[in-house]
Amino acid sequence: MAIAAALWGASYMFIKVALDDDVSEGAIIFIRTALGAAVLVPLALRAGALRPLLERGWWNVVIAGLQVIVPFALITWGENKVPSALAGILVASSPLFIALLAIRLDSAERARGWSLVGVLLGMAGVVLLFGVDLSGDGDTLVGGLMILGAALSYALAALVVKRRFTGVPSVGVAASTIALSAVAYLPLAVLTWPTSTPGADTIASLLALGAGGTGIAFLLYYALIAEYGPARAAVIAYIAPAFAVVYGVVLLDESLTVGTIAGLLLILAGSWLAAQGRLPGLSRTGLSRSSEPAPVRAR
Repeated sequence: MAIAAALWGASYMFIKVALDDDVSEGAIIFIRTALGAAVLVPLALRAGALRPLLERGWWNVVIAGLQVIVPFALITWGENKVPSALAGILVASSPLFIALLAIRLDSAERARGWSLVGVLLGMAGVVLLFGVDLSGDGDTLVGGLMILGAALSYALAALVVKRRFTGVPSVGVAASTIALSAVAYLPLAVLTWPTSTPGADTIASLLALGAGGTGIAFLLYYALIAEYGPARAAVIAYIAPAFAVVYGVVLLDESLTVGTIAGLLLILAGSWLAAQGRLPGLSRTGLSRSSEPAPVRAR
């Protein structure tokens, strides 16, 4: 989870570097998904993980749209208007959307008790960010809303994966999702391909974004959904922002305001409570971790 969060947290920085070098949004998304597919498809073929996907039919296209095609577009275009660190923070609202959507879609993931408190806390953090860091002009507000839309799409995708792809190897789901998305963005990439060769830092950023932040990170994420369920897998969404903030401030010289820090803390605390349904250090029944028996996992 930490590795996936570090890779995902860096993705916002890599996108910003490419955008600043005038690489088009369509080209960025195609390059990252094509490179991600180059990592994942051979692994899926070797594991025989693509055949079970045939039984899911058009659901493969649905999950590709929710997990990659729509949110990648919203994040990439949104980062034209907001800093990379802020984009990473707003995406952390994904567990909050899972808890809200579960009210109608999945009773097992429904927010109760501390989970409901977490949803309210996290939403307060989002409101704070929009009131302080995104209150400058209309373009910034639109960018923030686009990033929130990506978080909502990720939440829907997690619930669909749980309901429709149970028993399908995670590497197969990841490979199919990324490959279908690369095909979808190929026409746009051809139309908007850069007329000049990007700089070395941009090329390196795109390589890291595709192979690491898309290929490896998505593989780990789907494995976590299969093992722990969508709510707990979404914990990545509030670890990654910490990396995104550090990368943005240290490497891209982005500003770090009091409002950003307060919004980040509220969203992270809210997401923890929403996903875990307990205070840190306590089990869901209120016992300390030390008093619980060690978990037994099937091998």
